[in-house]
Amino acid sequence: MRHIKDKNIVIGISGGIAAYKSAELLRLIQKQDANVRVVMTHNAGYFVGPLTFEALSKEPVYTDTFEKGGNSEIRHIEWAKDADAVVVAPATANIIGKIANGIADDALSTFLLAVTCPVLICPSMNTNMYEKISVLRNIETLKKDGYYIVEPASGELACGTSGQGRLPEPEEILDRLIYCLSPKDFKGKKILVTAGPTREHIDPVRFISNPSSGKMGYAIARAAEHRGGDVTLVSGPVNLEPPVNITMVNTVSAADMAKAVFDSMENFDIIIKTAAVSDYRPKEAAKQKIKKGMDEISLVLQKNEDILFELGKNKKNRVLVGFAAETENLEKNAKDKLARKNLDIIVGNLVGERPDEQNDENDDEKSPVFGMDTNKVVFFFRNGDTEHLPLMEKGMVAHALLDRIADIDKR
Repeated sequence: MRHIKDKNIVIGISGGIAAYKSAELLRLIQKQDANVRVVMTHNAGYFVGPLTFEALSKEPVYTDTFEKGGNSEIRHIEWAKDADAVVVAPATANIIGKIANGIADDALSTFLLAVTCPVLICPSMNTNMYEKISVLRNIETLKKDGYYIVEPASGELACGTSGQGRLPEPEEILDRLIYCLSPKDFKGKKILVTAGPTREHIDPVRFISNPSSGKMGYAIARAAEHRGGDVTLVSGPVNLEPPVNITMVNTVSAADMAKAVFDSMENFDIIIKTAAVSDYRPKEAAKQKIKKGMDEISLVLQKNEDILFELGKNKKNRVLVGFAAETENLEKNAKDKLARKNLDIIVGNLVGERPDEQNDENDDEKSPVFGMDTNKVVFFFRNGDTEHLPLMEKGMVAHALLDRIADIDKR
């Protein structure tokens, strides 16, 4: 993600069994093209040795307060000045107490006292320890002091007990790190995103649908939350983890999704409709499974309500964005949809075969099949402007779209 790319991230590791997860966290951050350094307490070395993190980070690991940096500065001052963000994972009760009370008696606590950038604290400990009044009080102090707290997960702990206190998975910690580093240009904005396919049942075990994975809509919802938006995601049936810190509304049919959208549309400043909604549904759905018999059967379909068209009719001052997945005549079809549905932006793409199978005149403009992590889109704007984006990860497409929405919202 662009908001973490080339940033200097420091991982602080204290003495907990979950320290092994910090190695995976380091690798995930590196995959975002960020620079990573590690500061460890002496006790952390009993769980995972410094050499592991040196090998992964290609940087020396800071374990001694009085080590010198390359320019002879005291290392905790040098690294604190360079850091764009710090993640303390795992954060034991001991290090939480030190940070909350301004104690600096080892490399990590001394380094943290010199830091001025955003700091994420990821508590990890036995449930009884986590629920101790003194620990909860220290965590509340950190929140008031401006630290970001990544709440521990619940489940079975290494000590054999079960409850809250598990270190969140590295992917969730990375997500919260990106949140900390992202601009908050959508703070105060209420944003509705629709995503995924819909299902129109023929009988209890069969339905009409499409191959939409929901990845684009989920990426937009995640990016909007990172940038401070108050996000609601109305989703059809998908196999994706919901983004953190958003309101989820799960739907199945086009009618379900329409009701969810129309019941709440007045509450939103921005609506981004990425969902691939079925245009038609069976006029009558069988109450029991249709058994195999005749060589042919006929299915009568009737039109579903056009959610985006109805939104456009009641647009008012909100920003309205739609998507157009086409197999031909992208510009003509997208611009027609933009006008008919009273949109500010429509995001168009030509869907087709995998890149190595494309062989028609529009090959250069086609996106890979549904379900991929990348997309190649064109933005068509109400004022007639057009912007072609190269093939890129859907998270990057999401941020590019939010940039354009922010420009419209400022006018």
